Amino acid sequence: MNESVDLAPDSNAVITEPVPDLQLQLLIQLLDREMRSGLPLTLTIPAGVLHGDVIGHEAWKAEWSRSLRQVEGEGANLIAEFPETVDQSIKELRDGEDAQQLPRWIHLRDATLVFGGAAPLRLPLWRGRLSDISGWALGRPE
Repeated sequence: MNESVDLAPDSNAVITEPVPDLQLQLLIQLLDREMRSGLPLTLTIPAGVLHGDVIGHEAWKAEWSRSLRQVEGEGANLIAEFPETVDQSIKELRDGEDAQQLPRWIHLRDATLVFGGAAPLRLPLWRGRLSDISGWALGRPE
């Protein structure tokens, strides 16, 4: 049996990209307003299940910097400032545009990744693309 698809000559192919969950984006945007806020969350990602405390971008930058300042070596201080340097570069590229964009990234503190039959992987900080999250729930697994 031969299966084929006939496309009309005037049909246009449509390319789609994964779209982040709007409610999750708005939740993260709300958390971004308060540096000290965090919320336990469980995420379904391609690698498995990830849970931890979701934090805002600014809190993630501060914790990234703090954790690297504890590392010895000249490169650690340079890397500690990396997220802030990237943010400043993006701000300059936007050249004063003040259009508020919805977040495209999610940040977790004290994260645990559970996948396959392997032992859980514990991560002090984790950053991931929101469009890669296929599901989420408030809280952590018991």
